[in-house]
Amino acid sequence: MELNEIGALIKEARKSKGLSQEAVGKSLGMSRATISGIETGKIAEVGFRKTMMLCAVLGLEINVSPRRKYPTLQELRKENNAKKRD
Repeated sequence: MELNEIGALIKEARKSKGLSQEAVGKSLGMSRATISGIETGKIAEVGFRKTMMLCAVLGLEINVSPRRKYPTLQELRKENNAKKRD
């Protein structure tokens, strides 16, 4: 999952709770600009503790699981070419 996707989920959860960026930031000791940067994915590096605190306040959870193997673009092209030949 990319940072902008995580940010979008955080924004959605915040809005669904009727909270402003400033209110969430104040409760966590963060600025409104930091919350905005996290939500838009413009902050290149978000600390794990900040992310955990933000998720806890918004009722989100963080799950860690083994990465699923997705086919590469080359594998998909090879498969597609093989189908065309049949």
